[in-house]
Amino acid sequence: MVFPLLLRAQPDDPRQKHYQRNVRPIFMEHCYPCHNGEDKKAGIDFDNFFFISSIVRNGELFQEIVEQVGNRTMPPEMRTRLTQTQIDTVTYYINSYLRAALEEKDPGLIPPRRLSNQEYRYVIEDLLNLDVDVDSIFPADPSGGEGGFDNQASVLYMSPLLIERYFETADDLVETIYADQEAWRKLVPKYRHSIWASLRNFWYRVIYDRDVYLERPVRLASEVLVPFATLAYRGFIEPEEKSRLLKFFEDTYVKFEEKDDRYDASIRETLKLVLMSHSFLYRIESDPDIEGPYQISHKELASRLSFFLWSSIPDQELLNVAYKENLHDPEVIEREVRRMLKDPKSKRIGEQFAIQWLELKKLKDPAFQVDQETFPEYTMELSDLMLKEVELFFNHVLLESNNLLELIDSDYSFLNEQLANHYGINGVEGPDMRRVEFASNERGGILGMAGVLTATSLPNRTSPVLRGKWVLEQVLGTPPPPPPPDVPELDIDHDDEGTVENLRAILERHRADPTCNSCHQAMDPIGLGLENFDAIGRWRTAYGSEEIDPSGIMESGEQFKGPSDLRKILVGKRELFARNLSKKMLSYAMGRSLEFKDTPTIEHLQQNLLKTDFNSEQFIIEIARSYPFRYKKSDNKDVPRNRLAG
Repeated sequence: MVFPLLLRAQPDDPRQKHYQRNVRPIFMEHCYPCHNGEDKKAGIDFDNFFFISSIVRNGELFQEIVEQVGNRTMPPEMRTRLTQTQIDTVTYYINSYLRAALEEKDPGLIPPRRLSNQEYRYVIEDLLNLDVDVDSIFPADPSGGEGGFDNQASVLYMSPLLIERYFETADDLVETIYADQEAWRKLVPKYRHSIWASLRNFWYRVIYDRDVYLERPVRLASEVLVPFATLAYRGFIEPEEKSRLLKFFEDTYVKFEEKDDRYDASIRETLKLVLMSHSFLYRIESDPDIEGPYQISHKELASRLSFFLWSSIPDQELLNVAYKENLHDPEVIEREVRRMLKDPKSKRIGEQFAIQWLELKKLKDPAFQVDQETFPEYTMELSDLMLKEVELFFNHVLLESNNLLELIDSDYSFLNEQLANHYGINGVEGPDMRRVEFASNERGGILGMAGVLTATSLPNRTSPVLRGKWVLEQVLGTPPPPPPPDVPELDIDHDDEGTVENLRAILERHRADPTCNSCHQAMDPIGLGLENFDAIGRWRTAYGSEEIDPSGIMESGEQFKGPSDLRKILVGKRELFARNLSKKMLSYAMGRSLEFKDTPTIEHLQQNLLKTDFNSEQFIIEIARSYPFRYKKSDNKDVPRNRLAG
């Protein structure tokens, strides 16, 4: 029964029948025996590629498949080889499907999504100048997209628990700022009773039989509530919304007739209403009934820019530009991006993008363990300094040095006395983090940072496999395929003195298995090249009494003697790093996973980095100018309305 159902479900694509008759049978005969639901070698299951649309969604994978089929590296030699006709059929038709997909511009779908926890924290900071401990209040956000980011629309759903917490937090925030009368009066000027307003109301009662006593408090409330809601809702509010807010204030003001502070109390309740509105809690863009892609509004573009660069709402200046100018104009976008990058709020990129891209959020997780018996020096204070180093360094590279290649290799970092002592660096005094030039080439860039080195280690020892895999995935964007099932863990022995057996020898034994060798020959040399750093990032030269050999040969043939040479080799892989960084940053900026149809944008960003010598400011500008960042298409049919509950 499954096959007929699949046929009825297949997309209305005239090429589909030809694919089923002529192309898919080749895959099923020659590829499926190794790449199926059970074996799934290299993580590939050809059951998932029944439709042309599924091939397009996995376009990068099929480009690799076509390349390997074309140069006859797949199927492997022990399997039945493809005829030249079969090779020509696969390469021609798969390439034609992919070319056709790229010819049609597609900005992708971004459904409505709530604010992430960190976005909520920063929005409240910018609106009310209050700090919210979102980690202790809200459930942890899931992550997704190219870099495991927590701002991805596909994972930011609302839940009854979250609604309850939002309600409690809104109440607490408004009451907190009200308790600080100096802060409250900056937001809400004191309401003073006017004798003239009383006389005017008396006059209207007598002459016109009409009460006007609410006009003055409503007018003054409007001067507070409308600007606040404009910022909170990320745009000038519509007349209906303004009327709704002021009607709520008016009804509350009447209800609180017996309260001495009825004006302030009514303002407080209305502010809570704003903080519970879907216009505040959700990032929503209009979905007009339009076929095909179209430009988003200037207000929506302003919101995309501010959440990309500040993880928060647009400021009044950006809203004014969106209202009065053409924000889609490339020169206007460039001007605003440069202005926004000079704002202190742009330093949030270090915490939000860099920490997640480099997979360092785990250091904040109570479940993350470092063996205290082996490493008693590791404390939460030290862990926080490790993260702070990464944030400060990334922000300096992005916002000041303007050379993103320094992320891989540099001659400086940001340290205080405690972290410098951890690194064995003398002459740094005091608790303040500051730029420190390295006297040697032991460290440099993110690969020499204790946060990265700790996050890519096991609780009681280093792991060349984890470190090598991390470099391939997070730096070069060339992740190894998943390991085959039932692969045994590495057997690490300790002698009577607690000395770890030579990891190089252990990994060589592991690679002797042909099943393991294909992946480990790419990962292991990189990880072994970082063995001078222990599991919490300290420099070492030996395992106990045995000297460490950090030399190696990359899978691509380059030789290195240690971490310094390794970093230089990685800097030389500019194309891979540029493409990977483009994908990570575009996914973060868009708040969605990337698709094959994003390939032209990714390639444009990659070429921009290569041509500008990895100029970070120009890179950010190009993302903000890019087609998917400024366009969208409607998804009226497929967006579940209950996502907007609350």
